[in-house]
Amino acid sequence: MEGHRVLLDRKDRDMKQVISTEQKPIKMWLDDMEPSALAQAKNLANLPFTFKHVAIMPDAHCGYGMPIGGVLATQGVVIPNAVGVDIGCGMCAVRTSLTDISSEQLKQVLGSEREKTGIRSRIPLGFKHHKRAREEALMPDLALVEKVKKSKVLEQYQAALKQLGTLGGGNHFIEIQKGDDSHIWLMVHSGSRNLGLKVATMYNKLAVKLNERWHSQIPKKWELAFLPLDTEHAWDYIYEMRYCVEFALASRTLMMEKIKECLTEVMGAVSFDPMINIAHNYASQEHHFGEDVIVHRKGATSARQGEIGIIPGSQGSTSYIVQGKGNPESYCSCSHGAGRLMGRKQAQKLLNLEQEKNRLDQLGVIHGLRSKRDLDEAASAYKDIDTVMANQTDLVDILVSLKPLAVIKG
Repeated sequence: MEGHRVLLDRKDRDMKQVISTEQKPIKMWLDDMEPSALAQAKNLANLPFTFKHVAIMPDAHCGYGMPIGGVLATQGVVIPNAVGVDIGCGMCAVRTSLTDISSEQLKQVLGSEREKTGIRSRIPLGFKHHKRAREEALMPDLALVEKVKKSKVLEQYQAALKQLGTLGGGNHFIEIQKGDDSHIWLMVHSGSRNLGLKVATMYNKLAVKLNERWHSQIPKKWELAFLPLDTEHAWDYIYEMRYCVEFALASRTLMMEKIKECLTEVMGAVSFDPMINIAHNYASQEHHFGEDVIVHRKGATSARQGEIGIIPGSQGSTSYIVQGKGNPESYCSCSHGAGRLMGRKQAQKLLNLEQEKNRLDQLGVIHGLRSKRDLDEAASAYKDIDTVMANQTDLVDILVSLKPLAVIKG
Protein backbone atom coordinates (compact mmCIF):
# COMPACT_ATOMS: atom_id res chain seq x y z
CA MET A 1 0.00 0.00 0.00
CA GLU A 2 3.01 2.29 0.42
CA GLY A 3 3.08 4.94 -2.29
CA HIS A 4 -0.66 4.57 -2.94
CA ARG A 5 -2.00 6.32 0.16
CA VAL A 6 -3.49 9.78 0.21
CA LEU A 7 -4.37 10.97 3.70
CA LEU A 8 -7.42 13.18 4.04
CA ASP A 9 -8.04 16.11 6.35
CA ARG A 10 -10.11 14.84 9.31
CA LYS A 11 -11.79 18.26 9.45
CA ASP A 12 -13.39 17.56 6.08
CA ARG A 13 -14.34 13.94 6.57
CA ASP A 14 -13.43 10.91 8.64
CA MET A 15 -12.48 8.80 5.64
CA LYS A 16 -8.93 7.59 6.21
CA GLN A 17 -7.53 7.34 2.72
CA VAL A 18 -8.17 7.19 -1.00
CA ILE A 19 -6.31 4.83 -3.31
CA SER A 20 -6.18 6.33 -6.79
CA THR A 21 -3.94 3.87 -8.64
CA GLU A 22 -6.77 1.79 -10.13
CA GLN A 23 -9.38 2.54 -12.81
CA LYS A 24 -11.76 3.81 -10.14
CA PRO A 25 -10.78 5.26 -6.73
CA ILE A 26 -11.07 3.20 -3.55
CA LYS A 27 -12.34 5.24 -0.61
CA MET A 28 -11.55 3.64 2.74
CA TRP A 29 -12.76 4.31 6.26
CA LEU A 30 -9.86 2.54 7.97
CA ASP A 31 -6.15 3.12 8.41
CA ASP A 32 -4.99 -0.27 7.23
CA MET A 33 -6.34 -3.31 5.45
CA GLU A 34 -5.12 -6.86 5.15
CA PRO A 35 -3.36 -7.44 1.80
CA SER A 36 -5.86 -10.04 0.57
CA ALA A 37 -8.83 -7.73 1.21
CA LEU A 38 -7.00 -4.81 -0.39
CA ALA A 39 -6.34 -6.94 -3.48
CA GLN A 40 -10.05 -7.70 -3.67
CA ALA A 41 -10.91 -4.01 -3.36
CA LYS A 42 -8.56 -3.27 -6.26
CA ASN A 43 -10.29 -5.93 -8.34
CA LEU A 44 -13.60 -4.17 -7.71
CA ALA A 45 -12.08 -0.85 -8.71
CA ASN A 46 -10.94 -2.34 -12.02
CA LEU A 47 -14.28 -3.82 -13.09
CA PRO A 48 -15.53 -2.12 -16.29
CA PHE A 49 -18.99 -1.53 -14.84
CA THR A 50 -17.96 -0.19 -11.42
CA PHE A 51 -19.57 3.22 -10.84
CA LYS A 52 -17.79 6.30 -9.46
CA HIS A 53 -15.69 4.64 -6.70
CA VAL A 54 -15.50 1.66 -4.34
CA ALA A 55 -16.32 2.28 -0.65
CA ILE A 56 -14.64 0.19 2.05
CA MET A 57 -16.08 0.28 5.55
CA PRO A 58 -13.96 0.30 8.75
CA ASP A 59 -14.74 -3.34 9.59
CA ALA A 60 -13.53 -4.65 6.22
CA HIS A 61 -11.79 -7.99 5.82
CA CYS A 62 -11.30 -10.61 3.13
CA GLY A 63 -14.34 -12.43 1.71
CA TYR A 64 -15.16 -14.40 -1.44
CA GLY A 65 -14.57 -12.14 -4.42
CA MET A 66 -15.35 -8.95 -2.53
CA PRO A 67 -14.23 -7.76 0.89
CA ILE A 68 -16.76 -8.17 3.66
CA GLY A 69 -17.38 -4.58 4.63
CA GLY A 70 -17.40 -3.45 0.99
CA VAL A 71 -19.91 -1.32 -0.90
CA LEU A 72 -19.94 -1.55 -4.69
CA ALA A 73 -22.18 0.39 -7.08
CA THR A 74 -22.45 -1.00 -10.61
CA GLN A 75 -24.14 0.03 -13.82
CA GLY A 76 -25.88 -2.57 -15.94
CA VAL A 77 -24.96 -5.68 -13.94
CA VAL A 78 -25.54 -7.47 -10.66
CA ILE A 79 -22.81 -9.65 -9.07
CA PRO A 80 -23.96 -12.57 -6.85
CA ASN A 81 -20.60 -12.82 -5.03
CA ALA A 82 -20.80 -9.10 -4.20
CA VAL A 83 -23.83 -9.98 -2.08
CA GLY A 84 -22.54 -13.22 -0.62
CA VAL A 85 -23.97 -16.56 0.38
CA ASP A 86 -25.94 -15.53 3.47
CA ILE A 87 -28.32 -13.28 1.59
CA GLY A 88 -30.26 -10.91 3.84
CA CYS A 89 -28.19 -11.67 6.91
CA GLY A 90 -28.76 -8.85 9.37
CA MET A 91 -29.65 -7.54 12.78
CA CYS A 92 -32.79 -6.78 14.73
CA ALA A 93 -33.12 -5.15 18.13
CA VAL A 94 -35.95 -4.30 20.51
CA ARG A 95 -35.95 -1.99 23.51
CA THR A 96 -37.96 -3.29 26.45
CA SER A 97 -39.61 -1.41 29.30
CA LEU A 98 -37.35 -3.22 31.77
CA THR A 99 -34.53 -1.32 33.42
CA ASP A 100 -33.09 -4.20 35.43
CA ILE A 101 -32.78 -7.98 35.31
CA SER A 102 -30.83 -10.27 37.63
CA SER A 103 -28.36 -12.99 36.65
CA GLU A 104 -30.77 -15.65 37.87
CA GLN A 105 -33.58 -14.18 35.80
CA LEU A 106 -31.31 -14.03 32.76
CA LYS A 107 -30.46 -17.70 33.14
CA GLN A 108 -34.15 -18.54 33.30
CA VAL A 109 -34.82 -16.54 30.14
CA LEU A 110 -31.98 -18.32 28.32
CA GLY A 111 -33.28 -21.65 29.58
CA SER A 112 -32.25 -25.16 28.64
CA GLU A 113 -32.99 -27.24 25.57
CA ARG A 114 -32.81 -30.42 27.65
CA GLU A 115 -35.28 -29.12 30.22
CA LYS A 116 -37.49 -27.56 27.54
CA THR A 117 -37.32 -24.08 29.01
CA GLY A 118 -36.52 -20.59 27.77
CA ILE A 119 -34.96 -19.45 24.54
CA ARG A 120 -32.81 -22.55 24.07
CA SER A 121 -35.90 -24.75 23.92
CA ARG A 122 -37.78 -22.56 21.42
CA ILE A 123 -35.13 -21.43 18.97
CA PRO A 124 -33.03 -24.14 17.27
CA LEU A 125 -29.34 -23.24 17.18
CA GLY A 126 -26.48 -24.12 14.85
CA PHE A 127 -27.43 -26.71 12.23
CA LYS A 128 -30.69 -27.59 13.98
CA HIS A 129 -34.08 -26.95 12.37
CA HIS A 130 -37.63 -27.17 13.63
CA LYS A 131 -39.00 -30.71 13.48
CA ARG A 132 -42.27 -29.40 12.10
CA ALA A 133 -42.82 -26.83 9.40
CA ARG A 134 -43.79 -23.34 10.54
CA GLU A 135 -47.02 -21.74 9.34
CA GLU A 136 -46.86 -20.60 5.74
CA ALA A 137 -48.49 -17.31 6.74
CA LEU A 138 -45.19 -16.41 8.42
CA MET A 139 -43.27 -16.74 5.16
CA PRO A 140 -42.76 -13.98 2.57
CA ASP A 141 -45.20 -13.84 -0.33
CA LEU A 142 -44.18 -16.23 -3.09
CA ALA A 143 -45.35 -13.64 -5.61
CA LEU A 144 -41.81 -12.27 -5.27
CA VAL A 145 -40.52 -15.26 -7.26
CA GLU A 146 -43.54 -16.17 -9.38
CA LYS A 147 -41.78 -14.89 -12.53
CA VAL A 148 -38.76 -17.15 -12.00
CA LYS A 149 -38.96 -20.28 -14.15
CA LYS A 150 -36.40 -22.39 -12.30
CA SER A 151 -36.84 -20.95 -8.85
CA LYS A 152 -34.40 -22.15 -6.21
CA VAL A 153 -36.73 -20.61 -3.61
CA LEU A 154 -39.61 -22.84 -4.71
CA GLU A 155 -37.32 -25.86 -4.78
CA GLN A 156 -36.18 -25.18 -1.20
CA TYR A 157 -39.52 -23.87 0.11
CA GLN A 158 -40.57 -26.89 2.17
CA ALA A 159 -37.17 -27.13 3.82
CA ALA A 160 -37.24 -23.38 4.50
CA LEU A 161 -40.50 -23.78 6.43
CA LYS A 162 -38.52 -25.76 9.02
CA GLN A 163 -35.63 -23.28 9.01
CA LEU A 164 -37.82 -20.24 9.64
CA GLY A 165 -37.16 -18.88 13.12
CA THR A 166 -33.88 -20.76 13.61
CA LEU A 167 -30.61 -19.02 14.49
CA GLY A 168 -28.00 -20.86 12.45
CA GLY A 169 -24.31 -21.04 13.29
CA GLY A 170 -21.15 -19.05 12.64
CA ASN A 171 -21.34 -15.50 13.94
CA HIS A 172 -25.08 -15.54 14.52
CA PHE A 173 -26.20 -14.80 18.07
CA ILE A 174 -28.92 -13.74 20.47
CA GLU A 175 -28.04 -11.18 23.15
CA ILE A 176 -29.76 -9.57 26.09
CA GLN A 177 -28.18 -6.17 26.72
CA LYS A 178 -28.28 -3.13 28.98
CA GLY A 179 -28.37 0.21 27.20
CA ASP A 180 -26.91 3.48 28.39
CA ASP A 181 -30.52 4.66 28.12
CA SER A 182 -31.10 2.44 31.22
CA HIS A 183 -33.28 -0.04 29.31
CA ILE A 184 -32.87 -3.77 28.72
CA TRP A 185 -32.56 -4.56 25.00
CA LEU A 186 -32.95 -7.75 22.95
CA MET A 187 -30.83 -8.38 19.85
CA VAL A 188 -30.69 -11.08 17.16
CA HIS A 189 -28.13 -11.58 14.38
CA SER A 190 -29.21 -14.16 11.78
CA GLY A 191 -29.56 -14.80 8.06
CA SER A 192 -31.43 -16.75 5.41
CA ARG A 193 -30.05 -20.15 6.39
CA ASN A 194 -29.72 -22.77 3.66
CA LEU A 195 -32.20 -20.97 1.41
CA GLY A 196 -29.87 -18.02 0.86
CA LEU A 197 -26.88 -20.31 0.38
CA LYS A 198 -28.64 -22.32 -2.33
CA VAL A 199 -29.79 -19.21 -4.20
CA ALA A 200 -26.37 -17.55 -3.99
CA THR A 201 -24.50 -20.68 -5.08
CA MET A 202 -26.78 -21.41 -8.02
CA TYR A 203 -26.67 -17.92 -9.49
CA ASN A 204 -22.94 -17.49 -9.00
CA LYS A 205 -22.35 -20.77 -10.82
CA LEU A 206 -24.68 -19.59 -13.58
CA ALA A 207 -22.84 -16.28 -13.82
CA VAL A 208 -19.48 -18.08 -14.07
CA LYS A 209 -20.81 -20.31 -16.85
CA LEU A 210 -22.29 -17.40 -18.79
CA ASN A 211 -19.19 -15.25 -18.38
CA GLU A 212 -17.09 -18.06 -19.85
CA ARG A 213 -19.52 -18.35 -22.77
CA TRP A 214 -19.29 -14.60 -23.36
CA HIS A 215 -15.47 -14.69 -23.11
CA SER A 216 -15.54 -12.13 -20.34
CA GLN A 217 -12.22 -10.34 -19.81
CA ILE A 218 -12.73 -10.34 -16.04
CA PRO A 219 -10.36 -12.98 -14.58
CA LYS A 220 -12.19 -15.97 -13.18
CA LYS A 221 -9.89 -15.96 -10.15
CA TRP A 222 -11.40 -12.63 -9.07
CA GLU A 223 -14.63 -14.54 -8.25
CA LEU A 224 -16.74 -11.65 -9.53
CA ALA A 225 -18.85 -13.23 -12.25
CA PHE A 226 -21.75 -10.95 -13.25
CA LEU A 227 -25.25 -11.06 -14.69
CA PRO A 228 -26.21 -8.22 -17.08
CA LEU A 229 -29.46 -6.46 -16.18
CA ASP A 230 -30.70 -6.83 -19.75
CA THR A 231 -30.91 -10.61 -19.25
CA GLU A 232 -33.62 -12.69 -17.62
CA HIS A 233 -30.98 -14.38 -15.46
CA ALA A 234 -30.15 -11.15 -13.65
CA TRP A 235 -33.75 -10.43 -12.74
CA ASP A 236 -34.33 -14.04 -11.68
CA TYR A 237 -31.45 -13.58 -9.26
CA ILE A 238 -32.73 -10.21 -8.04
CA TYR A 239 -36.23 -11.60 -7.38
CA GLU A 240 -34.86 -14.64 -5.56
CA MET A 241 -32.38 -12.50 -3.62
CA ARG A 242 -35.20 -10.20 -2.50
CA TYR A 243 -37.16 -13.22 -1.31
CA CYS A 244 -34.18 -14.38 0.75
CA VAL A 245 -33.88 -10.91 2.31
CA GLU A 246 -37.56 -11.05 3.27
CA PHE A 247 -37.17 -14.62 4.55
CA ALA A 248 -34.27 -13.60 6.78
CA LEU A 249 -36.37 -10.75 8.19
CA ALA A 250 -39.34 -13.07 8.78
CA SER A 251 -37.02 -15.49 10.57
CA ARG A 252 -35.59 -12.77 12.83
CA THR A 253 -39.09 -11.52 13.56
CA LEU A 254 -40.26 -14.97 14.63
CA MET A 255 -37.21 -15.46 16.85
CA MET A 256 -37.73 -12.07 18.46
CA GLU A 257 -41.33 -12.99 19.27
CA LYS A 258 -40.12 -16.18 20.96
CA ILE A 259 -37.53 -14.22 22.95
CA LYS A 260 -40.22 -11.78 24.09
CA GLU A 261 -42.36 -14.71 25.24
CA CYS A 262 -39.50 -16.12 27.28
CA LEU A 263 -38.77 -12.73 28.84
CA THR A 264 -42.37 -12.08 29.88
CA GLU A 265 -42.72 -15.58 31.35
CA VAL A 266 -39.86 -14.80 33.73
CA MET A 267 -40.31 -11.06 34.28
CA GLY A 268 -44.09 -10.65 34.10
CA ALA A 269 -45.64 -7.74 32.19
CA VAL A 270 -43.12 -6.15 29.82
CA SER A 271 -43.76 -3.72 26.98
CA PHE A 272 -41.68 -3.62 23.82
CA ASP A 273 -40.80 -0.86 21.35
CA PRO A 274 -41.13 -1.54 17.60
CA MET A 275 -38.39 -3.78 16.25
CA ILE A 276 -35.40 -2.21 14.50
CA ASN A 277 -34.20 -4.26 11.52
CA ILE A 278 -31.22 -3.80 9.20
CA ALA A 279 -29.75 -6.18 6.62
CA HIS A 280 -26.14 -6.33 5.48
CA ASN A 281 -25.87 -8.76 2.54
CA TYR A 282 -27.95 -7.62 -0.42
CA ALA A 283 -28.07 -5.56 -3.60
CA SER A 284 -30.62 -2.85 -4.34
CA GLN A 285 -31.54 -0.37 -7.06
CA GLU A 286 -30.62 3.09 -5.83
CA HIS A 287 -29.90 6.60 -7.11
CA HIS A 288 -26.45 8.04 -6.37
CA PHE A 289 -24.51 10.93 -7.89
CA GLY A 290 -27.27 11.52 -10.41
CA GLU A 291 -27.36 7.95 -11.74
CA ASP A 292 -29.44 4.80 -11.19
CA VAL A 293 -27.13 2.03 -10.00
CA ILE A 294 -27.13 -1.36 -8.31
CA VAL A 295 -25.58 -0.96 -4.85
CA HIS A 296 -24.10 -4.18 -3.45
CA ARG A 297 -23.61 -4.14 0.33
CA LYS A 298 -21.62 -7.14 1.49
CA GLY A 299 -21.13 -6.89 5.23
CA ALA A 300 -22.26 -3.26 5.13
CA THR A 301 -25.57 -1.66 6.07
CA SER A 302 -27.65 1.20 4.77
CA ALA A 303 -27.15 4.47 6.67
CA ARG A 304 -29.39 6.97 4.92
CA GLN A 305 -30.03 10.33 6.54
CA GLY A 306 -32.04 9.67 9.70
CA GLU A 307 -32.18 5.89 9.19
CA ILE A 308 -31.95 3.87 12.43
CA GLY A 309 -29.49 0.98 12.30
CA ILE A 310 -27.57 -1.52 14.40
CA ILE A 311 -23.80 -2.06 14.60
CA PRO A 312 -23.03 -5.05 16.84
CA GLY A 313 -19.79 -5.70 18.65
CA SER A 314 -18.19 -9.10 18.99
CA GLN A 315 -19.17 -11.56 21.69
CA GLY A 316 -18.96 -9.69 24.98
CA SER A 317 -18.26 -6.21 23.57
CA THR A 318 -20.45 -3.16 23.10
CA SER A 319 -23.08 -2.91 20.37
CA TYR A 320 -24.64 0.28 19.09
CA ILE A 321 -27.96 1.62 17.91
CA VAL A 322 -27.06 4.29 15.36
CA GLN A 323 -28.62 6.90 13.11
CA GLY A 324 -27.39 7.31 9.56
CA LYS A 325 -25.99 10.58 8.23
CA GLY A 326 -26.59 9.80 4.56
CA ASN A 327 -22.96 10.32 3.53
CA PRO A 328 -22.92 10.10 -0.29
CA GLU A 329 -19.24 9.06 -0.36
CA SER A 330 -20.13 5.75 1.30
CA TYR A 331 -23.27 5.36 -0.84
CA CYS A 332 -25.17 6.10 2.39
CA SER A 333 -23.64 3.04 4.10
CA CYS A 334 -21.79 2.11 7.29
CA SER A 335 -20.11 -0.92 8.85
CA HIS A 336 -22.11 -3.99 9.84
CA GLY A 337 -20.07 -4.83 12.93
CA ALA A 338 -16.54 -5.04 14.28
CA GLY A 339 -15.00 -7.11 11.47
CA ARG A 340 -12.81 -10.16 11.84
CA LEU A 341 -9.11 -10.11 12.70
CA MET A 342 -8.78 -13.89 12.50
CA GLY A 343 -10.45 -16.62 10.52
CA ARG A 344 -12.57 -19.06 12.50
CA LYS A 345 -10.05 -21.91 12.43
CA GLN A 346 -7.23 -19.51 13.22
CA ALA A 347 -9.11 -18.21 16.25
CA GLN A 348 -9.78 -21.73 17.50
CA LYS A 349 -6.11 -22.56 17.14
CA LEU A 350 -4.51 -19.40 18.56
CA LEU A 351 -6.86 -18.06 21.23
CA ASN A 352 -6.78 -19.18 24.86
CA LEU A 353 -10.09 -20.58 26.05
CA GLU A 354 -9.59 -19.75 29.72
CA GLN A 355 -8.57 -16.19 28.96
CA GLU A 356 -11.64 -15.62 26.82
CA LYS A 357 -13.92 -17.19 29.43
CA ASN A 358 -12.36 -15.09 32.19
CA ARG A 359 -12.82 -11.94 30.19
CA LEU A 360 -16.54 -12.60 29.81
CA ASP A 361 -16.88 -13.69 33.42
CA GLN A 362 -15.22 -10.49 34.63
CA LEU A 363 -17.63 -8.47 32.51
CA GLY A 364 -20.50 -10.36 34.12
CA VAL A 365 -21.70 -11.77 30.78
CA ILE A 366 -23.58 -15.07 30.86
CA HIS A 367 -22.12 -17.04 27.97
CA GLY A 368 -21.69 -20.47 26.47
CA LEU A 369 -17.93 -20.70 25.96
CA ARG A 370 -17.18 -24.34 26.70
CA SER A 371 -14.54 -25.57 24.29
CA LYS A 372 -11.90 -24.46 21.77
CA ARG A 373 -14.56 -24.85 19.09
CA ASP A 374 -16.44 -21.89 20.60
CA LEU A 375 -13.46 -19.55 20.18
CA ASP A 376 -14.31 -18.81 16.53
CA GLU A 377 -16.53 -15.94 17.72
CA ALA A 378 -14.52 -14.76 20.72
CA ALA A 379 -13.97 -11.01 21.01
CA SER A 380 -10.23 -11.41 20.38
CA ALA A 381 -11.01 -12.79 16.92
CA TYR A 382 -12.49 -9.41 15.99
CA LYS A 383 -11.37 -5.82 15.55
CA ASP A 384 -11.89 -3.32 18.35
CA ILE A 385 -15.45 -2.05 17.94
CA ASP A 386 -14.55 1.33 19.47
CA THR A 387 -11.92 1.89 16.78
CA VAL A 388 -14.41 0.86 14.11
CA MET A 389 -16.94 3.35 15.44
CA ALA A 390 -14.36 6.13 15.70
CA ASN A 391 -13.53 5.62 12.02
CA GLN A 392 -17.09 6.25 10.84
CA THR A 393 -18.25 9.32 12.74
CA ASP A 394 -19.11 10.90 9.37
CA LEU A 395 -21.37 7.96 8.52
CA VAL A 396 -23.46 7.49 11.68
CA ASP A 397 -24.29 9.02 15.04
CA ILE A 398 -24.48 6.76 18.08
CA LEU A 399 -27.91 6.83 19.74
CA VAL A 400 -27.56 4.05 22.33
CA SER A 401 -24.58 1.98 23.54
CA LEU A 402 -25.48 -1.57 24.56
CA LYS A 403 -23.45 -3.67 27.01
CA PRO A 404 -24.01 -7.45 26.82
CA LEU A 405 -25.56 -9.22 29.78
CA ALA A 406 -26.10 -12.66 28.24
CA VAL A 407 -25.33 -14.23 24.90
CA ILE A 408 -26.42 -17.34 23.03
CA LYS A 409 -24.11 -18.23 20.15
CA GLY A 410 -25.35 -20.07 17.10
